[in-house]
Amino acid sequence: PPAVPPPPGPPARGSLSLHRAFLRSPLGLLRLGQLVLGAAFWVTVAAHKYEGAAHFALFAAVLVWLLTLALFGLSLLGRWTLVPWLGSRWLLTNLVHDLALGVGLYAAATGIMGYKAEQKSYCNLPGYSQHCLYGAYLSASVCGGIAACLYLFSGLYCLSRRCRDQRDII
Repeated sequence: PPAVPPPPGPPARGSLSLHRAFLRSPLGLLRLGQLVLGAAFWVTVAAHKYEGAAHFALFAAVLVWLLTLALFGLSLLGRWTLVPWLGSRWLLTNLVHDLALGVGLYAAATGIMGYKAEQKSYCNLPGYSQHCLYGAYLSASVCGGIAACLYLFSGLYCLSRRCRDQRDII
């Protein structure tokens, strides 16, 4: 007897694939930069001995970095509709994340690390024999400042799309 083909499976409703248009969009490229600079910030701080307000700077950087990673992943996979209540307002969600959390927390973390670098500037002298955290704090401060600028740019991008009555992130 002839072989009967198997019945068709359920429709491919939700196959995972990359949303390449997002990856090539200004917001996608800004998100990649934010993730790289954010990781550089918190890895630099975490890899060195830190104390005092640097704990808050590290917490802020890791929190914003993880939220950015989640936004990037959901946007890249085109799955933001799976997020209850926020998925239907994805452009507004990105806007609030970028301007309130990204710029606000990274600006605070940058200020903290810049202040700590200034406090350690004495150990940048030639011939200083003790372990010096000046370079680490300054590097973290520069990475945080650039990351805050990237969050500002992505927030302004989302704001301009919202002002033009566009509902999507790309």
